[in-house]
Amino acid sequence: MDRIPILSMGNLLLVIIQFDMHDRLALALQDDLTEQIVKEQAKGVLIDISALDVVDSFIGRVINNTASMARLLAAETVVVGMQPAVAITLVELGLALTGVKTALNVEKGMALLGKSSGR
Repeated sequence: MDRIPILSMGNLLLVIIQFDMHDRLALALQDDLTEQIVKEQAKGVLIDISALDVVDSFIGRVINNTASMARLLAAETVVVGMQPAVAITLVELGLALTGVKTALNVEKGMALLGKSSGR
């Protein structure tokens, strides 16, 4: 697969990553997501990474950079479904995911985005 689908739900975008990402796919997602934020005038982005068993330093940086780009485009990002091994790896790599909110699952992530967007 060369693209990850981005679903629009009102003023929110939902990204469900269903398989491990390679570097080109991660960069394509970053480009597609920033374009969709502008096109849809999205106020929030929810990225579900529950299917990711492994996140390397590059993918971690792409997630962090994507959240920073979304914030510059006036959209908040919430990452949900992080596996314990992924959290451990990110900490060991020293990746803080600054400005990225996290939630345990999609339901809690949507609630978090709803609170911050005043819905």
